[in-house]
Amino acid sequence: MKKPIPNLRWWIAGLVFLSTVINYMDRQTLSVLAPRLTKELHLTNTEYGWISQAFLIPYTAMYIVAGILIDRYGTKLIYGIAAAWWSFAAMLHAATTSVLGFSAVRFLLGTAESANFVAAQKVAAEWFPPKDRGTLNGLVQAGTVTGAVITPPVVIWLADAWGWRSAFLFTGALGLVWAIVWFWFYQLPKDHPRISDEERALLDEGETATLAPRAVATHSWFSFFRYPQTWGLLLARIISDPVWWFYLFWLPKYLTEQQGLSEQRMSYVVWIPYLISDVGSIAGGWYSGRLIARKFGTVVSRKWVMLASAMMMPFGLLLLIKPPTTLALVLISVVLGAHSSWKTNLVTLTVDIFPRNVVATVHGIVATGGGIGGALFTSMAGIVIDKFSYTPLLVLMGVLHPLAYLCMRWLVNGDAISMERLHVQ
Repeated sequence: MKKPIPNLRWWIAGLVFLSTVINYMDRQTLSVLAPRLTKELHLTNTEYGWISQAFLIPYTAMYIVAGILIDRYGTKLIYGIAAAWWSFAAMLHAATTSVLGFSAVRFLLGTAESANFVAAQKVAAEWFPPKDRGTLNGLVQAGTVTGAVITPPVVIWLADAWGWRSAFLFTGALGLVWAIVWFWFYQLPKDHPRISDEERALLDEGETATLAPRAVATHSWFSFFRYPQTWGLLLARIISDPVWWFYLFWLPKYLTEQQGLSEQRMSYVVWIPYLISDVGSIAGGWYSGRLIARKFGTVVSRKWVMLASAMMMPFGLLLLIKPPTTLALVLISVVLGAHSSWKTNLVTLTVDIFPRNVVATVHGIVATGGGIGGALFTSMAGIVIDKFSYTPLLVLMGVLHPLAYLCMRWLVNGDAISMERLHVQ
């Protein structure tokens, strides 16, 4: 027998973290190159908004599809195929120069990238007890931010040295390497040859009778809309996710157009808010886990951290006074750190509330809300910036999280839903 790996679940968490980093590098490469490409290819902000939307439409639609496929065919197979798919799509960006071409390859990228986050929740359900799930999701959210942190300097360096096409080829190739490692290493706990007896016992201890294997096929995905918890989590994502999409797609352009930074200087500082967002992701998940360990209750603990995070978001309204670049970066950092803390706990609630057998499907439904909010907002953002300014968008970004919290607080009540309840209803 092969020697067991202590704390194997955290090695698997590391793989999910790396996948998320690569996932965000692939989508963020275009955003980083946007100031250069919009000038070189004569793209308007409205056209750039439509290119961004071409990614978000399939990204949103495929959340539910990815959830159903993962629940039915397994995390290992679907996650690996999705990673290979989005990696090839990322590399295809190097072969286009038109609005239509970029829209087409962004569409292909979006069809696979959402599977990363659905699969991460399935891994959380398969490999982690409740007290550790927030930390895992903190790592997943940190992965999104880490990708956003390292992409600007890497992409600008590659574009300056070998042209902008090389950046797309490099970031896409990383995902192919990851997919090979994933297929080689990942197994369910009951099948993994490197899991220790202690870790298997820990995972068995966290698995209740309500999570016993059942055929998920008995539930169509739309049947989950009977639960107010589904609606609460879905609406919270629709309302709050546009904040992240705004700062992901538009921050490089905001810093160059509104703060007057050169492309080179922008690449030196744009990572700072994303780094603070990393801290917020891990801290938010860790602290809710601490509250759970102190017997505050799983759902209650997540909600307390989400409330504190939502109350920090209006600090972004101070950007309306057009502060100096240093202060603007501080404010944006606070906003992104609070958002990441919020989102870590929001996505973990899906795993906390719904049984393991249906987690991927339900998370796919809920995460669709994030894509809907992002798609509606992104198409609007370019038009608003072209016709008016960044001001209306900054006002909106400051109030969305408190509104999302009210929806979630109203609809998400009680604790976990058992498989027996699902079958009865």
